[in-house]
Amino acid sequence: MNLWRKHPGVRTGDALTNGERAADYVRNRMGSWPFVFLFLGVMTLWAAYNRSDGFDPYPFILLNLFLSMIAGLQGAILLISAKRADSVSSEVAVHTLSNTALLQDMIETNTVLTESVAQLAAEIHEHVCPSAQRVGAGKSQKVTSPVSQP
Repeated sequence: MNLWRKHPGVRTGDALTNGERAADYVRNRMGSWPFVFLFLGVMTLWAAYNRSDGFDPYPFILLNLFLSMIAGLQGAILLISAKRADSVSSEVAVHTLSNTALLQDMIETNTVLTESVAQLAAEIHEHVCPSAQRVGAGKSQKVTSPVSQP
């Protein structure tokens, strides 16, 4: 399944060139089990049909010619598919990098805001509870309320 097609950083549809669309199509069809079984089925049918006086009798010279041509193209097809896969990976990486930079900026802004809120909360606490007494670091705090005193 091609989950990368759903990735927002990967070009799809009309944004692709004809060559990229063809590479995706060939990769998705040739790199699948149905293709392998179809290929084996065609080879079996070819051999069965031509077993006795067919248009390409044993040793299947025409079939060997076709298979040699496929083998010759296979290297180029694999390279084209790998190049397209690298292109998709690069687009995902660039998208991830831009999102990472954006998230880092948002985290820094959030940190600054959180520190400001903490400082303002401390100032509000000082204004609301001016008579609060703190007893040394690490000891319990004693808070006297101005309302409870006579």
